[in-house]
Amino acid sequence: MTRLSLTTADPLTVKADALVVAAYQGANGPVAADERFAALVDAAALAGAAGKPGSVTTIPAAGAVAADRVVVVGVGAAADDRSPAESDDLADRVRRAAGAASRAVAGHTKVVSTLSLLDAAAAAEGHLLGAYVFDAYKKPGSAPVDAVVLTVPSANKAAKQILERATVAAESVAFARDLVNAAPNDLYPAEFAARASAAANKAGLTVEVLDEKALAKGGYGGILGVGAGSSRPPRLVRIAYTPAKPVTTVALVGKGITFDTGGISIKPGPKMDQMTSDMAGAAAVVATVLGVARLGLPVTVIAYAALAENMPSGTAYRPGDVLRHYGGAPAGRGKAAAQGKTVHVLNTDAEGRLVLADAIVRACEDNPEYLLETSTLTGAQVVALGKRTMGVMGDPGLRDRVAELARSVGEGGWAMPLPEHLREGLDSPLADLQNISGEPAGGMLVAGHYLAEFVADGVQWAHLDVAGPAFNDGKAYGYTAPGGTGVPVRTLLATIADLAGR
Repeated sequence: MTRLSLTTADPLTVKADALVVAAYQGANGPVAADERFAALVDAAALAGAAGKPGSVTTIPAAGAVAADRVVVVGVGAAADDRSPAESDDLADRVRRAAGAASRAVAGHTKVVSTLSLLDAAAAAEGHLLGAYVFDAYKKPGSAPVDAVVLTVPSANKAAKQILERATVAAESVAFARDLVNAAPNDLYPAEFAARASAAANKAGLTVEVLDEKALAKGGYGGILGVGAGSSRPPRLVRIAYTPAKPVTTVALVGKGITFDTGGISIKPGPKMDQMTSDMAGAAAVVATVLGVARLGLPVTVIAYAALAENMPSGTAYRPGDVLRHYGGAPAGRGKAAAQGKTVHVLNTDAEGRLVLADAIVRACEDNPEYLLETSTLTGAQVVALGKRTMGVMGDPGLRDRVAELARSVGEGGWAMPLPEHLREGLDSPLADLQNISGEPAGGMLVAGHYLAEFVADGVQWAHLDVAGPAFNDGKAYGYTAPGGTGVPVRTLLATIADLAGR
């Protein structure tokens, strides 16, 4: 990744390929966020700079500063000029501006950024995330900027800690993005498990992988059912981080459908290729537990990645099948495992909740105080909230806090209810549950109700539906590249840090 460092030197005097400065969007043109750069912003205004959020204008330095060129990035209206409808979150506007700047300076060696004078953490994250490139299959036209030097008033211990935390967050996001962007012929359940295990072992974490034989022995009917149609069998990965003196225990559960055709209830052809991203939840929880370990947070974190490939074939599970979910570990030597809930499958494209239910029951056996589950679960999330705002459901207190933290880190979250009457749609005359409701309305919330059935009593839980936010199928914007976004890694890291401080 791009390297970050700090400097207390006058940015006007530092030799570099480019100097990045911020401009507010004023009524009569761009306004320098720092008076020292007013002349530079005025010159950029002649080239079209306006201070609009995410806009980038590059001009030759022409000897005005030590850098070769000046990159003016817009951060939107200043606090006094914003309308009530405009975002007042300066941190994320700085983060997005830094990301746009990093893309604009691709191919250069050294860049000095003054965005850190507005918000050092946001600037650090934005520059790293914006510079991200996935090049496993195609080399970029220009390599990411090699080094970004952040201007700070003091390079003291606090500033270095901010830089370290931002770097861990960005690198965790990049790890998740790499997994999401990998082609499904390269990243199938066993390969995902191998990559996650390698990263966890390198970090000194405890890893357990259940293959198809272990899943069958344990009675994981949801995961096995979904994976039955593929020649590449399912897996359940458990990664545990246990600090010396944990203040609480958090379970993370992620949906890992490495490719989703919809199974027998096959999806339409257009955009089916994007179903390579249906394992974004699993990628996020693995990246998060690795990030928590690097940060050394005093929280025991145990991540579960439920992995399967949902394919149609002669061995695939069918609409009409009844599956039995994982019900718990054997009570003792020679005793049978607990009987899990049965589910009548009405649609094989509602597979995510089936693999997640098994993993949630297993995660609750670790006796966590909190359980955070994330998944690209429903198209209804996109219909309700769009492609950049995750829906957050679960216990109201935790749900609301997670949604708030998601907004604070720029990943966008909105608390959603679980109305009791929608639960009735999951009642089945044949089994304990059916996997979809007969009504199309409220699909995101119905899925939340399904998951709630498997959370143990006393465990506070939240469900993050990131069907839209986890994958960008358009052009790059802000610090978000096309493809995997890494959402909601930074939300999960922020939530665990928040729980550590309670």
